[in-house]
Amino acid sequence: MALFRFTPALDPMNALMNLQRELDQAFDDRRGLDLGLSSRGVFPAVNVFGDQDGYVVRMETPGVSSDQITIESHGRTLTISGKRESGVPQGGSFHRRERNNGQFSRSLQLPGDLELGRAEASYKNGMLTIRIPKKEEAKPRQITIKAA
Repeated sequence: MALFRFTPALDPMNALMNLQRELDQAFDDRRGLDLGLSSRGVFPAVNVFGDQDGYVVRMETPGVSSDQITIESHGRTLTISGKRESGVPQGGSFHRRERNNGQFSRSLQLPGDLELGRAEASYKNGMLTIRIPKKEEAKPRQITIKAA
């Protein structure tokens, strides 16, 4: 069996490890690779799901009061923006800080069969829920059969 020795610059494992480090940096560094609105670390986290009646958007917004949140629609785009403020208690300092502060904005492209004008929003325990109904013509209908 033949053994091959590679110099560190030509070692395939070294090249793979360097690639892995670069990818990790790109995903962890906000100034790195831009993956759009659903990239890792985006605040606030959003789940969107649909059923036969329409769509539901759920956004985690702990520490944000409901009067600091604005929801707007334009065409098929739903934009949710707000601001989370949390300061250091007077005379205190952070030992660990994992929650982002400041302004945020998330825009979601929604299907054209929804009625954004009839959307309803509720806010409870740091969870924003927006229900967007489907247009009546887009909802499934039962067709009756007439006997001949």
